[in-house]
Amino acid sequence: MNEIYLVGLGNPGKKYSNSRHNIGFLLLENLSKKYNSNFLLKDKLKSFCSEFKINNSNYRLFLPNTFMNNSGDAVRAIVDWYNINLDQIFIIVDDKDLPLGKIRFRKKGSSGGHNGLKSIIEKLQTNKFNRIRIGIGSPKSINEKNFNTISHVLGNISQEEKLILDKVYSRVIESLEKLNTKKEELIINELNSFDKDQI
Repeated sequence: MNEIYLVGLGNPGKKYSNSRHNIGFLLLENLSKKYNSNFLLKDKLKSFCSEFKINNSNYRLFLPNTFMNNSGDAVRAIVDWYNINLDQIFIIVDDKDLPLGKIRFRKKGSSGGHNGLKSIIEKLQTNKFNRIRIGIGSPKSINEKNFNTISHVLGNISQEEKLILDKVYSRVIESLEKLNTKKEELIINELNSFDKDQI
């Protein structure tokens, strides 16, 4: 039985539930709903967890209950508890350096200034893990650059953005469902060449 571990990054709590920074949560909530599975809090994993099968593969989904900046604590707990080979784990995360609707699948890389990825790299002591980055676009520039980035990332997804992101979620979910039946290179190419305007 193949095991696939998907970790969405975000901040717990109602206040953040529709923020751009919570795209990892939102995507996995959509996937879990599709398979009629609910998330339950597991303290030892510092995460809400959901589990179901797709094509004889066991999918385990995790939404860390730590705040974004401490995502590494939850990922470390998950990796240790299940004794995971890092090839089996996929981190899903927002990226303000990618245009809205762009997807980037990478097998390793720096945090790119993302505090969630930074925390995971620190705790795992490696940057070699799968990550699927979903573009949220960069903030409109105002003089106070820093405040602006934070308010953009933690700001709520607009109705217009949601229409684009729904297409992105569908595309990523379709690829995740085929992780065990399709060559990874093909999935990487599919996601990286995704064009929201061609749908």
